[in-house]
Amino acid sequence: MSLQIYNTLTRSQEQFTPLEDRLVKMYVCGVTVYDQAHIGHAMSAIVFDIVRRYLEFSGYTVRHVVNFTDVDDKIINRANALGRDPKELAEQYIAEFLEDLKALNVQPATVYPRATESIPAIISFIEELIAKGHAYEAGGDVYFFVPSDPDYGKLSGRNLDDMLAGTRFEVDERKRHPADFALWKAAKPGEPAWESPWSPGRPGWHIECSAMNLQVLGEQIDIHGGGNDLIFPHHENEIAQSESLTGKSFARFWMHNGMLQIHTRTEDGSYKLEKMAKSLGNVVTIRDFLREHDADVLRLIVLSSHYRSPLAFGSEIVADNERKLARLLSALEPPTGSTTGGPAVEQLVAAEEAATARFVEAMDDDFNTPAALAALFELVRAINIARDASVGGEPFEAAQSSLRRLAGVLGLRLNPQQPQAQEAAPFIDLLIEIRGELRKARQFALADTIRDRLAELGVQLEDTPQGTRWKATR
Repeated sequence: MSLQIYNTLTRSQEQFTPLEDRLVKMYVCGVTVYDQAHIGHAMSAIVFDIVRRYLEFSGYTVRHVVNFTDVDDKIINRANALGRDPKELAEQYIAEFLEDLKALNVQPATVYPRATESIPAIISFIEELIAKGHAYEAGGDVYFFVPSDPDYGKLSGRNLDDMLAGTRFEVDERKRHPADFALWKAAKPGEPAWESPWSPGRPGWHIECSAMNLQVLGEQIDIHGGGNDLIFPHHENEIAQSESLTGKSFARFWMHNGMLQIHTRTEDGSYKLEKMAKSLGNVVTIRDFLREHDADVLRLIVLSSHYRSPLAFGSEIVADNERKLARLLSALEPPTGSTTGGPAVEQLVAAEEAATARFVEAMDDDFNTPAALAALFELVRAINIARDASVGGEPFEAAQSSLRRLAGVLGLRLNPQQPQAQEAAPFIDLLIEIRGELRKARQFALADTIRDRLAELGVQLEDTPQGTRWKATR
């Protein structure tokens, strides 16, 4: 099966074929940089990093563009509250976000355009829309005239009448239609401003992405991505602007990831899902997470849910994925034997081939990462069974190499245990020896206490026919 992608525009899964042979142009809406990035931002970045990695694994060259909105009401308000220059504040958060992405093993985008560095292109774009009758100036502001686009609403599935009945639009008597949206905003006193034919001001949010996309990738692209909260109005407005200007279909595929939700236990012992918000006091920044957990743990959380589904996040989910990472790492431990032939080797080779085929089949099915991850764990199980059967040498190394290669397609580093655990190895080995003596003496409760306390400290024990093995889980 060739790669199939769910297209929000057509509400169906379609075979992926790029506009240019073996080249994929992909634009993903980036963050508005007014605060430290949180794990919701990380989720979207990881999702499209996986998309890119699999496209490259499949033989495509990917031109990956992620923008920064570095001028916005939120940035201005935050800068004013802190007594900072808005541009300086935005640059600080851009630098921090790029550091966070590196720590998460997210590949750098091909280009990171900034709104403030694209002002001439944005002004030129708006001028052409006005000339074509799709936009108009009103008191120093410029608005897109929504009724001029007969296809407006095709991405979100809304028609204009329904929008007027069900959406709260900003009331402005200067607008020709209530749904019209700002392309250029005249600056208020003290705000950053750029000269334009209409007023000193700054661009509206929606026009930024359309102009940067046109400037960096051209009139048509293969994939446009972002969170599903951007479908309306942001991506709907991008389509209206871009296609009204060029007369061409803007993006071939529209991909949208689900939103992250916090999974918490209530007072009665049940669980609830709620959005992550400062007002609820449940925001987890990327830096907060990485101070306590391996980056692979967050990536495993994202991989365990299909990208279009909501993603649950909570302490128990984190702990479960700590254990998943430990299982993956267990397969990378050295062999205990050197057998290179016989039924056990044949079974390992067959398992490796089957896992690889299932991995590709899953990823070709709209990037079905839960199924792809399941294929990896099947290979982990086969490798560990082979180790217990004393398989070693080239067959064992080849299976481990396949595991690393497929995990790498998902962006998993699979780093070995941390140096702290290695330094504690003699003490851990001693506790394992004592536990073994306790088990022989049938003092199972005390032996279990040692196992449980080690688990709390991030050391997982595994009893095998060859003895007890241990691994660090954090």
